[in-house]
Amino acid sequence: MLSWKEIIEIERSKEYCHILQDELDKRYETSVVYPERNKVFSAFNQTATDNLKVVILGQDPYHGEGQAQGLAFSTPASIKNPPSMVNILKEIKSDLGVDSTCQNGELKSWAKQGVLLLNTILTVEANRAKSHHNLGWEIFSDNIISYISDNFENIIFLLWGANAINKTKLIDSNRHHILTAPHPSPLSAYRGFFGCKHFSKTNEILKSIDREAIVW
Repeated sequence: MLSWKEIIEIERSKEYCHILQDELDKRYETSVVYPERNKVFSAFNQTATDNLKVVILGQDPYHGEGQAQGLAFSTPASIKNPPSMVNILKEIKSDLGVDSTCQNGELKSWAKQGVLLLNTILTVEANRAKSHHNLGWEIFSDNIISYISDNFENIIFLLWGANAINKTKLIDSNRHHILTAPHPSPLSAYRGFFGCKHFSKTNEILKSIDREAIVW
C-alpha cells in the first residue's frame, strides 16, 4: 500500500496541482493564508494509510487567527472551541453518554486512531471563508476520496452537510460505509446533526468488522 506521501506526490505531478501550487505561492506571499504552509497536509501526517478507519470530511479550514491546524474541525487546545466543535462535542455526549476525550477541541487523538480529518479545500485566506474555492483543492480532495474508495475496504465516511454529502458519488458503497447528516454548524445542527448518532454507529461498524473502536 502506498503511503500518503507517495499518493500526494502523484497528485503533485499533475498539471492541475502545478497551477494550484503557483497560485498558492502568490497568495501566501501577498495575503494571510491559513493554515501555515507546514500544516497544510497535517491530516495525512497524523493518520497513516495502514491505520485508516474513518474519514470525516469538512469544507475548508477555519479562517480565524490561530484556529486552523490542517485537521478538519480541529483547533489548537489553547483557543476557544468554534461553534461547530461545540456542537460535535454536544452530540458525542448525547450519543455516547460520556464527554469526549477532546473537550479542548484538538482532535489529534482521533487522527492517531485512524480518523482522517480531511477538508475538501485545504487552505483559506484570513476572515474569508471559501476564498480558495476553485483553485484546484477540490480536484485534489476528490482524487484522494476516489483513491480511498478504490484501494481500501470497509472505510467509514462521515459526510456532514451538503458539500460533503455530494461526495457520495465518489465512494463505492459496496466496499465502504457512508453515514450522512447536516453540518454541525449552528445554522444546521438542529436539522439532524443532533441525534445522528454517528459516533456510536461508527464504533458499531468497527466492532462488526473486528476493528478497534474509536475513543471519541
